[in-house]
Formats: sequence, C-alpha cells, structure tokens
Amino acid sequence: MRTPEVEVLLADDNLADAELIMLSLGEDLVARIHHVHDGEEALDSLLCRGRYSQRSFEAPLRLILLDIKLPKVSGLEVLEEIKRDPRTHAIPVVLLTSSRLEEDVVRGYQLGANSYVQKPVEFERFRQIVRQLGAYWLAVNEQVPSRAFSGESR
Repeated sequence: MRTPEVEVLLADDNLADAELIMLSLGEDLVARIHHVHDGEEALDSLLCRGRYSQRSFEAPLRLILLDIKLPKVSGLEVLEEIKRDPRTHAIPVVLLTSSRLEEDVVRGYQLGANSYVQKPVEFERFRQIVRQLGAYWLAVNEQVPSRAFSGESR
C-alpha cells in the first residue's frame, strides 16, 4: 500500500547504512528522505538555518531517523535540541543506532526519543527492521496535527 509522499530526515554518517535505509523505506512508502551526515547539519536542516534557511516549518517532517554517534554534534545532543524547540518537539524521533550501551538507551528515552532501535548487523534483518519502522511511523501511526508545532491548543 502506497501512502502520500512524506518527508523524513535521516541523520547517519555511515553511507552504507544510510543507503540501505533509504532503499528500504522507498520499497513500500513514498517518502522524500533528506540525508545529512552529521549532527550540525541535522540541526541546521531541522531549524531552517544556514544552507537550509529557505526550508519552511509549514510542512513539518513526519519522522526523524537519528544515529547517536554523529560527527560534530552527537545524536543525543540533536535529540535534546529537537525536543526543546517548540517548532520540532512533536516530530517523532527514532534513534536508529549501532550502540548497545544501556546508558545510551536510557538517555535517549530521557531526552524524549519515541523509539530506540539497534541496527542489526545482518543485511536482510536490517532491511526488514527499516521497512517495519517506516510502515509503522509513516503509514500506521497517526500523524501529529500541524497545530502541535505552533503551540496552538484545541
């Protein structure tokens, strides 16, 4: 089942993982995936600054896939900023990482991650996990109403 095109931010410095994620999400879902390679670029993209200053908050992202171990600014620091900013705090964030450290899992959830998923090592299992994530967050899960990003209430 194909859904309308949605926008996803993928922050991952591992090119092979990023390519597999983008390929796997594109198999069943129509998604425009913005891939960034480090935490600083992720924040610039999300907060519409620097080379992303022309991007608008009018159509917020539907999902952020965030690796923890990013250059320049760590994924956990990016997550903290996402959840602190009223323009981005309601966007679902999945920490998709190779880290198996319990402290990373705990800290990720403390900072507001919606999900924590360890990247499988085996190719086919990795592909399957990413497809399941995409299906859930982009096709099954109810999208956050846009007013959640503006601070409006009912």
